[in-house]
Formats: sequence, C-alpha cells, structure tokens
Amino acid sequence: MKARSRLSFARLSRTLPFGLLALGAACGSPPAAQAPCPTGPEPSATAGATPEQGPATPAEADAFVAQVNQDLKKLWTDAERAAWVKANFITHDTEEIESQEQEAVMEYTARKIRESQRFADVQGLSPDTARMLYLLKYSAGLPAPSDPAKRKRLAEIATQMESMYGKGQYCSPKLKGKGEDKNSECLSLEELSKIIGKSRDWDLLLEVWKGWRTVSPPMRPMYQEFVQLGNEGAREIGFNDMSEIWKGGYDMSAEDFEKEMDRLWTEVKPLYDRLHCYVRARLRKQYGADKIGVKAPIPAHVLGNMWAQEWTTLYPMMEPYKGHGQVNLTPELVKKKYTPIKMVKLGEGFFTSLGMPPLPKTFWERSLFEKPKDRDVVCHASAWDVNMSGDLRIKMCIEITHEDLVTIHHELGHDYYFEYYKDQPPLFQAGANDGFHEGIGDTLALSVTPSYLKKIGLLDKVSEDPKADLNLLMNRALEGIAFLPFGKLVDEWRWRVFSGRVKPNDYNKAWWELREKYQGVAPPVARSEQDFDPGAKYHVASNVPYTRYFIARILQYQFHRALCRASGYEGPLYKCSIYGNKAAGQKMIAMLKLGASKPWPEALRAISGETKMDATAIIDYYKPLIDWLDDQNKGEQCGWD
Repeated sequence: MKARSRLSFARLSRTLPFGLLALGAACGSPPAAQAPCPTGPEPSATAGATPEQGPATPAEADAFVAQVNQDLKKLWTDAERAAWVKANFITHDTEEIESQEQEAVMEYTARKIRESQRFADVQGLSPDTARMLYLLKYSAGLPAPSDPAKRKRLAEIATQMESMYGKGQYCSPKLKGKGEDKNSECLSLEELSKIIGKSRDWDLLLEVWKGWRTVSPPMRPMYQEFVQLGNEGAREIGFNDMSEIWKGGYDMSAEDFEKEMDRLWTEVKPLYDRLHCYVRARLRKQYGADKIGVKAPIPAHVLGNMWAQEWTTLYPMMEPYKGHGQVNLTPELVKKKYTPIKMVKLGEGFFTSLGMPPLPKTFWERSLFEKPKDRDVVCHASAWDVNMSGDLRIKMCIEITHEDLVTIHHELGHDYYFEYYKDQPPLFQAGANDGFHEGIGDTLALSVTPSYLKKIGLLDKVSEDPKADLNLLMNRALEGIAFLPFGKLVDEWRWRVFSGRVKPNDYNKAWWELREKYQGVAPPVARSEQDFDPGAKYHVASNVPYTRYFIARILQYQFHRALCRASGYEGPLYKCSIYGNKAAGQKMIAMLKLGASKPWPEALRAISGETKMDATAIIDYYKPLIDWLDDQNKGEQCGWD
C-alpha cells in the first residue's frame, strides 16, 4: 500500500501534519494591499482571564473552552482551506500564504495553552471541560515560540520542508526513458517508486534508492533549526521538549505510553521475525548469498518499497503457492474499465452497506481524484473535512490498481469518521486517539475479502482452496506485518532527536541504528552525516506524527475481530467481511460519533467491549500463515547480527 494518509489540518494538532497549511485569501486582504496577518482571534474577557482576577472558577473554565472552540473552528477552517489550495497548487505564493496561516494557528494555540494553565487546579470542572483542557494542553504538536520572528521562521521552515519533498525529483542519464516522459531523465517520487516496486535489477534499484535520497540533505540544517525552535515553544508551555507533547495526550503518562508501545511490539515481534526470515531467504535465492547474507540485515533497496516499510510488491517472489487464488485485482479492474470515480463509488458502497449515508454531493465536486497534468500537487493520499461541518473530500492521484482500491477504502474511513463527529465541539473533533483514525480505515481494508469481491462483481467465484488462503495471508502480511517495526521506529527517532538524546551530528547514524534494530534492514551503500535519510520520508519532512500508524495496525485487527463477532461471524478471522452487515455498522458508528470526547478506552469499549489494546487479534488472524512460516523457515538462521 501507499504510505498512509495525511489527515486534514482542521484536527487537533496531535493528529495532523504541522507543516501543511496554505491559502486563506492572504488573511482576507486583496493581493495588492495585503495587511499583516492577524495572530488569531482576540481573547474574550473570560478567555483571557489573568491570575490578578482572583481564583479561577468552573464557570470561567466553561467560558474559556467555549471561546477557544469558537476561535479554533474559524482558525482551523481557514487553515484547512489554505492547506487544500497549497496541496493542489504548489507555488511560491501558496507556500507563503500557507506559512502565514500556520503561524496564526501556532500563535493562538500556544497562547491558549498558556492561558489554560490557570485552570489546572480548579476543582469541580465538568467532565467535558476537563477533557477539553486536557486535549488543548497536548494539541500543539509544533509549539510556537512567543517571539514573533522565531514563530514566523518556524512556520517558514515547516512549509519549505514539505514543499521540498512535494516537488522532489531525481535526474540521472541512467533513468532516461524510465518515467512517463520517455525523453526525460528526471523522475518524480511516484515514478521512482514504480521502479522500486517492479524492478529486480540490483543496480537500477540502487540508483533509484540513492537518487531519491538526494532530495533530503538540504533539509538537514533546516530540521535542526526546526527542532530548536519547536523545543523553545514547548518549554514556554511547560514541557521539556516536543517529545513530551508527542507522547502525551494518550490518556496516560508519557512514560507509560512508551511502555505500552514496547509491550505491543513485543507481542507482534515474533510474527515479524518469522516473515523477515522467510523474505530474506527468498531474496537470497534471487540475488545470491554474496548480496543477501545468511544472518545479515536485508539491504533496504530490494524490499519493493522506497522506505522498505511494506513489501507487497515482492509478493510474486514470496507467493507460497503459484497460481492459487487471486490476490491482485489490478488486471480485473483494468479489464472492467474502472475509472478513479468508479473506484471511489465502490468504496462508498461499502460504507452505505453498513447503514451509513452516501457521501455529500460536494465531495464529488471538490475532491481531487487524478493527478493534474499541468501543475505540481501533493499526491500523497489524504482525507479532509475542510469546514469541520461535513465538507468532506479526498485528495489522491488514483491509479487503476488493487493497491489504490484498498487505499480508497482507507481514506473514506477517515471521511466517515469526520462525518460522524462533525457535531462535536472542535476540540472533540478528532479520533479517540490518533491511532483510531488510521485504524478505522485499515479495518475496512481487511473486509476486502474474496467473498466481498464476488458480491461486487470483481471475482467470479470464491476459492475454498487452503493454498489460496495462505496466498491471501502472505499478501496481507507483506503489507500489515512488514510495516509494524517501521511504524514504531520513526517517532522513536524523533523522540530522541527532540529530547536531545540524539544530537544533530548523529541524525543519520541514529536513524539506521533503529532501522537495523527493529526492521533488520541496512543501507545498501555507506551513509554519512552529509545525508539526511529520515527526511526522505514524507512524514518527517512534513512533521506528521507516525506512532499513530503503529497503533492503527494493532487496532485494525482488534476492531476487525470485534466487528466480525458483532456481525455473528464465527469462521476464520481472515475470511470475515462485514460488508452489508448493519449490526457491525452500528458498533462502528457508536465509536465514530464519540470523536475525542471520551478517553480512548471508552471508545474502544464502544466498538469491542474491551478497554486495552490487544495484539492477540493479529496472531489469531495470521495463525495459518504462522504455522506455515515455521515449517518454511526450518534450517534458516533467523534474526540478524
């Protein structure tokens, strides 16, 4: 699958990319007479209360959060419209306007967090007010320094890094004719990624892998300054550094959150290790023992993905039983003349089958479904509610592939989450935690089963062949299981950078140490501190928190198991599809409507009856594959040195 979606800006900051904002009609001023951008709505009398006014009261806290909700809805909506235009029209002007919008949001959020500290010890707060104050405290994922010049600089850096990534390309005579323009030797990320996914030429893969990583070194000094300014802002609102904010807001302490992530990783690591062992053995047969060591980390450029985070494009090489079942629908989609719109309609039909409403007319009028030929856009798939009141959209350069069909289901999961909590106050318009938002989209992808595909006419028959089942599970594991360590390590690297545990002169070294530790992968050529390989990943360049995706993969299977039980299904978990089941739909809706209004264990209870994240559902789902891998790996030296 593609790298996971970017949620729209009008969410709590802990759920969005802090570098993506754009047009707001230049803060409402005509271009020829642009006035300075405001720093956000002026505080009301109650919202700006100071300690000199006497002890704070619950009534003042209620008034404070009411005003903040009102102000944030306007700020976030303006920023969301700006972000939409910037993502669809990458120009110097939209970058500048984006920076202004981002600066306004950062300033207001930081100011209100400081003001909210007045209510920290107030007794008798209503549950809703107390929760809104808690969420506000952790909402500044990119906290702005109070110094206007530093705040402006932070916004500029965030915008510039995202734009550098979005416009990135690699030019080499070795690549001439390998992109869409057969006369060009310059390829975009999408074109380079296609080569990584399809080619098995060691040297070509190496050229492409190295080439994309020429985009990120210019970001390195910018990122160092970005961290310094963000940490300064964090200290101004009571945190030691940004890592404390990023690990907070999960209804537990930062320390407990780290322990929880380690617990979940420990539960799934044995399954990942089995898959890694099997994949490495197959790659050794392909490339030879001189290139793929018996007990060595796997070179990162041969795993079929630019970041080695998902390995589905290697499926033909990894397929357990050739010719059994059909796990790739791309030929069928092409044969049946599917278009991007038709693929999205198919995804919408899944949600309406659960008892959810059709997407609004404006969704079809305002979304971006195909890559324009006349301009640069951010093709990274994303879901949006531009006005926080149901202006749903997706932005995606859809291709007629199985992969994009699954991604569409994922993005629509975000949009339906937006739809169901749109009546909540703005501070509650977010997932129960940020992993929930990603997890819902991923959950629906597990219901894209052969039985579902037969019902919608994309398969003629459903095979009862156990070998076909293993092929399906392998295909799913190359995406879902292969991703888990990467999902954990990206933010672990950033937490260490933010806290100062990793110094700027060790950025790249620390990155590859974590990649080897968790993934068992290594760079195919020597890397140095002249490189900035973390910045070659969208979520680092755009400052999007990443642990949410690790949490989402855990919740994905836990949600799926719960919804299958609610539907009355009793067979193997990997064969279950909740398509058409209203009982499962009602369970999902009960959770979606809560937004962030309740601690995440309560939202988890609404859908599953459980209050603890549980990785055993993953083990249940892949049990036949686990047994098969154990047999296949006999005689292999699993693990890596």
